[in-house]
Amino acid sequence: MSKLKDKKIRNLFLGLLFDALGMLSFVLPGIGEFSDVIWAPLAGWLMTRMYKGKLGQAAGVVTFVEELIPGLDVVPTFTIMWVYTYLLSGKKAKKIIDI
Repeated sequence: MSKLKDKKIRNLFLGLLFDALGMLSFVLPGIGEFSDVIWAPLAGWLMTRMYKGKLGQAAGVVTFVEELIPGLDVVPTFTIMWVYTYLLSGKKAKKIIDI
C-alpha cells in the first residue's frame, strides 16, 4: 500500500477510536462531564497531531470546544475531519482517486 493510503486508514481508525472515547462521558453518569475537562484538551491536541497545518489547528480548537460543551459529545469531530480531508478536499481527493 502507498504511504498516503496507509495514513488514510490509520487516521480513520484513530478518528473512530477517539470519537468513541469522547462519547464515553454518556456512559458514566456524573463522572462523564468531569472527564470532558481532561479529554477536551487532549482531543484538541490529538487532532492537531493527526492533521497538520492551519486546518488541523482549526479542527483542534473546534474539537476542544465541542468536547467541553455538555451534550455535544455526540458530534464525531475526528470522523468529520477525516471525511473532509480524504473525501471532500479537492487536492487530496484527486490523489486518492488516482491511486
